[in-house]
Amino acid sequence: MNLLDNYLNATEFKDYEDFKQNARIRVPDDFNFGFDVADEYARIAPEKRALVWCNQKGEEKILTFSDLKKLSDKMCGVITSYGVGRGDFVMSMLNRRWEYWVLAVACCKLGVVLIPATHMLTPKDVAYRCNEAGVKLIFTTNEEDVYEHIALALPDCQTLKGVLSVDGSKFDNLAEKLGQADESFEFTCRPSGRELMLVYFTSGTTGMPKMVMHDFNYPLGHIFTAKYWQSVEDDGLHFTMAETGWAKCSWGKIYGQWISGSAVFAYDYHGRFTPTDVLPLIKKYKITTFCAPPTIYRFLVKEDLTRYDLSSLKHCSTAGESLNPEVFRQFYNATGHKIYEGFGQTEGTVMLGTFKYLEPVTGSLGKPSPLYDVHLIDDDENDVPCGEEGEIAILKSSDQCGLVSGYLKDEARTEQMKNDRFFHTGDLAYQDKDGWFWYVGRKDDIIKSSGYRIGPFEVESALMEHPAVLECAITAVPDDLRGQIVKATIVLTKNYEPSDALVKELQNHVKRVTAPYKYPRIVEFVKELPKTTSGKIRRVEIRENDKK
Repeated sequence: MNLLDNYLNATEFKDYEDFKQNARIRVPDDFNFGFDVADEYARIAPEKRALVWCNQKGEEKILTFSDLKKLSDKMCGVITSYGVGRGDFVMSMLNRRWEYWVLAVACCKLGVVLIPATHMLTPKDVAYRCNEAGVKLIFTTNEEDVYEHIALALPDCQTLKGVLSVDGSKFDNLAEKLGQADESFEFTCRPSGRELMLVYFTSGTTGMPKMVMHDFNYPLGHIFTAKYWQSVEDDGLHFTMAETGWAKCSWGKIYGQWISGSAVFAYDYHGRFTPTDVLPLIKKYKITTFCAPPTIYRFLVKEDLTRYDLSSLKHCSTAGESLNPEVFRQFYNATGHKIYEGFGQTEGTVMLGTFKYLEPVTGSLGKPSPLYDVHLIDDDENDVPCGEEGEIAILKSSDQCGLVSGYLKDEARTEQMKNDRFFHTGDLAYQDKDGWFWYVGRKDDIIKSSGYRIGPFEVESALMEHPAVLECAITAVPDDLRGQIVKATIVLTKNYEPSDALVKELQNHVKRVTAPYKYPRIVEFVKELPKTTSGKIRRVEIRENDKK
């Protein structure tokens, strides 16, 4: 049993064109995810699974929607006991703890604005977010380094009324307060519509993070993300590999999945990702659909995947960065599963994707979601011809759910966004004659060398085909003769060591795979690539280090 019929004009379509032209979301005037999804399932299907959670220690917890209603109502009591209410801000640093889902639902019901944040924030990051948004409460894990960073930030946090940790060893005890709270919380309001529900601080690769605002209609936009891109199933179990501090959690671990009737799976681990820890969980819990960023797939294909029982899996997808075709090929050969790619940003839901009515075309981002009118435009906002690169942009409309509603405390950026004809993504792509979109790179990352425009992704994909390359990043280095030249920063697989001979081999490999002028004239081997806390490669940091 799922709730899709409540919010879609139809749930099945003949093909992609029928889906694109005719799929429409019905947006109620007073939609509230907490009441209309979480609590509604508790009413009509109380024993339906909502969350399957486990951790590295072997502990597990399964929450039905009946459990979720009781716990979220208790959480409402905990939040309001601090004098926090509608329109106030709270921040979660709960990582992958099951309490996050309880908190997210409670905040919806109360109209308290939730700021999901990574548990990896520094003291400076914590204080900055608290003061910029006027955060009243922080919810945190019991990890020692997280405790330390919050404690160091507290003297600079001007609006905080309390910090609650899952076991209370350093701050207020969340478990104890939940245990003592009344299950029958009395609600006096129904937040909905264009009211502010959720704020994400974007990780960014330059400058201070923006505060991306989403309203109460935002979860409905993720119906297309979950049902038609990730292909989640009613009463299935969906596993998106992401911590709760990032928008990928909203994409893959709560909103669209629950509306579509699928439970979500969460694996709570600390430290570096270990593929051999995660792969057995697919068999143990009978995970049906799986989504992970390309970085995870790059690690997975280096394992012997034939040793693991993945028979419960029915669909695999990826987003966050573009997927290298070689990784797609290796994963398909090892598992028989194609990887369905998607494209979007913190500011929205999936914009382009290989939706359920399409067969993946290796290396392509897919085709537009019915939710968005996607264009490729030049600097003057004119559409570019087929085959030419342009910026991915969305023609805005007044009834669009899922797209950013504004930027908190940034009136100029919000005003520009609302007045512009298009929402600009800053990403470049081209469209082929069959309507498929192909990623080129961020506008700021394009390399201009001897009159040629070189997209980093194509060179990175060529390098990824070589068995020596685990990860790589392509950047520009200034050059007096050519303007810029291509540099490759490479992390090697465990069986290779840096050498001049390997540099030459990799350069020749790129010349064979793609146009010779795109080969990296500079190659640097490193132990790891600089990344944002959300796992995206920080090419800007590589460029800055080259200037030193």
